[in-house]
Amino acid sequence: MAQLVLWDIDHTLVETRGAGRALWAEAFRQVSGMEMREQVRIDGLTEPVIFRRTAELHGLATNHADFEAFAQALGEAHIRHAAALRERGRALDGAAQALEELASRGLHQTVVTGNIRAAAEIKLTTFGLDRHLDLPVGAYAEDAEERGALVSLAVKRAGRQPAEAVLVGDTPADMQAGLTAGVRTVGVATGRSSTDDLHDAGACAVLSDLSDRRAVLQALASAL
Repeated sequence: MAQLVLWDIDHTLVETRGAGRALWAEAFRQVSGMEMREQVRIDGLTEPVIFRRTAELHGLATNHADFEAFAQALGEAHIRHAAALRERGRALDGAAQALEELASRGLHQTVVTGNIRAAAEIKLTTFGLDRHLDLPVGAYAEDAEERGALVSLAVKRAGRQPAEAVLVGDTPADMQAGLTAGVRTVGVATGRSSTDDLHDAGACAVLSDLSDRRAVLQALASAL
């Protein structure tokens, strides 16, 4: 059994059902002065990359300072609209129970996410998923643009070795990030990617969702 479990957030633990995009558009408008006409496909990307590429679609060149301003605006938007996020979004089936089960077995759990930290924390606390997650050792969009680097950073912050960790996510990018960092991966087909997509990307095991506690434990055990 792994000693450290690294969780992706969006479409792995929660789904915002459009609320996240609305908050993103609000922050984009605040920073750029433009309405967001379109957004790049975000699956597997981190916020700095999404912001830069979306800005390019609007004819804007951005720098790190622009992203920092955007991150600040996005975090504040999540705080202001936490109630709307709660009304529209939800914790995915079995997510809370899986976190609780793993915690009861003494596993160290945190997140590796393309979200900025403020947005990640609001999403998790809004849906009651923060209790068993060691958020300070997680890795967030402010830390790096590439997911593989985020995985390595979270493992280091947790004081573990890659062989002691397993990453759980819903996209091929999550699986590839784990491989890059030397961490085994478990796919959860609760996003846009199919079970075949996740297997092909290198997942050691793939779950349809997190609702079956025994299946979750077996998947994690098979990853090491």
